[in-house]
Amino acid sequence: MKKIALASIATLSLLLAAPNAGMMGGQQGQGGMMKPGAKAGMKHKMMRKKMNSPFLIKHGLPHLTKFVMKNWDDPAFGLTADQKEKLTAVRKETMGAVMKLKPEVMALKKEIIQASMSGTKAADLKEKVDKLASLESEATMVHLKCIENTKDILTKDQLLFLLANKHKMHGKKGMMMKPKGMKMKCGSGKCGMGMKQGTGKIATH
Repeated sequence: MKKIALASIATLSLLLAAPNAGMMGGQQGQGGMMKPGAKAGMKHKMMRKKMNSPFLIKHGLPHLTKFVMKNWDDPAFGLTADQKEKLTAVRKETMGAVMKLKPEVMALKKEIIQASMSGTKAADLKEKVDKLASLESEATMVHLKCIENTKDILTKDQLLFLLANKHKMHGKKGMMMKPKGMKMKCGSGKCGMGMKQGTGKIATH
């Protein structure tokens, strides 16, 4: 039983790191194949998400905050008033920092692309590229801090609850619960999670 429990926990980050897995299953045609239109639409959406991401790491860090919000008032999830207060503070701090960096990252990306397409030499763009890397690195550290703070607030049982409800979390595109008194606009600045065994917290990095 212990081995099964550990295996389930070890699978959690992989399952939550693939938010499109459940959606892809729902867009398959007969024979288990995705319809051409759905496949093209999914590819286009993923490309846009990459372009709109202010982070160095585009994939692999699951969006734990999104999953927490979807189950915010679920009695089975069992968030306490104290946990909600702490999670609200983490979310507010994280989104504030990411949204401050994101416009500068997006503008710099566009500037570099346009300059490259218009014939600017790669060497002349190095300074801008270095600045872009620095901004994305800063945003990624904010993301990682959000992961660390969030996993420290949730219990092991709550994290396992998210695993058990992964299909529900992935199955509703664009549907998010917004807790009362908490602005939860989530874009590419959503924070994720990892797994730390033996302490009741989860951490894979």
